[in-house]
Amino acid sequence: MSQSATPPAKPRLTTSAMIASIASEGQRTRPAPFGHALVKLARERPEIVGLSADLAKYTDLHIFAQAFPDRFYQMGMAEQLLMGAAAGFAREGFLPFATTYAVFAARRAYDFIAMAIAEENLPVKIACGLPGLTSGYGPSHQATEDVAIFRGLPNMVIVDPCDAVDIEGAVPAIVDHPGPVYLRLLRGQVPVVLDEYNYTFALGRAALLRDGAEVLFISSGLMTMRALEAAKALEADRIGAAVLHSPTLKPLDEAAVLREASKPGRLVVVAENHSVVGGLGEAVAGLLMRSGVRAAFRQVGLPDEFLAAGALPTLHDRYGLSTAAVVAAVKGWLA
Repeated sequence: MSQSATPPAKPRLTTSAMIASIASEGQRTRPAPFGHALVKLARERPEIVGLSADLAKYTDLHIFAQAFPDRFYQMGMAEQLLMGAAAGFAREGFLPFATTYAVFAARRAYDFIAMAIAEENLPVKIACGLPGLTSGYGPSHQATEDVAIFRGLPNMVIVDPCDAVDIEGAVPAIVDHPGPVYLRLLRGQVPVVLDEYNYTFALGRAALLRDGAEVLFISSGLMTMRALEAAKALEADRIGAAVLHSPTLKPLDEAAVLREASKPGRLVVVAENHSVVGGLGEAVAGLLMRSGVRAAFRQVGLPDEFLAAGALPTLHDRYGLSTAAVVAAVKGWLA
């Protein structure tokens, strides 16, 4: 009996929208900068402990867990317990790093963070993956409002690093800070950008990475990388763009923002990987209004809506976070 030939099986695709990299093709990256920086620091600081809510691998805390298994605590899928335990460690003289996804810390565990950590001003460092639009998995995992939630919490410092250089500098800096810190964590293969700009992370300080006469980008997180790329593209059209990187969102470096935004004739564009409601844009706008600084002002950020699921490059184009989208927006505003 004859038998028809069976076609060869197609290779199974294993890419994940959950752990997709924000790096462009060919861009320099470093693996797990948070995990490696924490291990390096923990060798000198025996009081550092790490806790995770079943997400050590996806927040790069597994690097710390492998190096210091007796100082790592797996709390399971219980973010409230995670934050309560971290507060307990801090009360006993430890320096806990609690890691999970940003949506779970901001939405699910907020009351525990507020009452057990922030109100007591304890030195708990909350490092959270998938901030803003860094996952294609849809609203359940896209923390588009985390900054807005934590900006209103007294005692909470908020850090939004741009790249691996920023993360490596931020880890020891936030350990030295005596109170709680919320770190918007980039994980996996993280781009390397800021080493070309003579940059050093300083908590509470913004850095002018480049100057320009027509546009001033005030940016944080991965949008500083996009702002730098946009500034180079705008140069081709003889549009000079400055980039003020603000890795600390709270407290905001008000002196730097006012100094740069007060320079006449420049369009001020705040670029952030967050909703246009309650984030860096509104913080800057409020500061300018209170200080009597009048400037043409625009925002690049995520819309006030639950976002779609899909591939990150497609989503960044759709919601205006890609370099091409930023360039097009700026040209439109200057026209």
